[in-house]
Amino acid sequence: MLNEPGLYLSNVTSLEGGRGRVAEFQYTDADLRDLDLADTHLMDGRITRLTSQRTRLEKLRIDSVEFAGCDLSSLQWTDSKISRVVFRDCKLMGATLEDVTFDNVLFENCKLDYSTLTRVRATGPVIFSKCSLRETTFASSDLGAALIDDSDLRLTEFGGGKYRGLDLRGNDLSQLRGLASLKQIVIDQAQTLQLAEALTAELDVTFGDDLDAAP
Repeated sequence: MLNEPGLYLSNVTSLEGGRGRVAEFQYTDADLRDLDLADTHLMDGRITRLTSQRTRLEKLRIDSVEFAGCDLSSLQWTDSKISRVVFRDCKLMGATLEDVTFDNVLFENCKLDYSTLTRVRATGPVIFSKCSLRETTFASSDLGAALIDDSDLRLTEFGGGKYRGLDLRGNDLSQLRGLASLKQIVIDQAQTLQLAEALTAELDVTFGDDLDAAP
């Protein structure tokens, strides 16, 4: 990992390394119109304050890399594997992730509002802590090894996939969508009423009391 003694990070001006590999690097304060990266292996590095107006990442392997203070607009990320990676204070709003595998990944204080994550797999621990996932959709994903804590889950939707063991304790679940997909998740007993509220909204229930009160 990045705190290993004796590990020295060299400053680089591009993430496109020779033979598709960049190691022991530091990439910082880049303001790009477009970032297109494919068939690349990033390892033992730190990427800070990277801003890109349009970001396309494909067939990446990322090991032991920290992303901090990055703003990756219009992010499209496909067919990649991410291991031992931290995203801290990053904006990934409106992102599209497809066929991406996570293994020991932390999202901390990140904004992923209006994003779509399709066929995303957590093969090792994945944590979303203090993140905003408003109107984010998880589709056909496997998040059994994931934990979401103290995050904004307003209108977050789960469609299909495997979520057995997904830990949702510490969140307000009252506006979740796609509850039928969330079988065998982990919650606190006090969150039962929140799920009931979410189910009532999702089923568009009409209360008899309201009908009786109607003129």
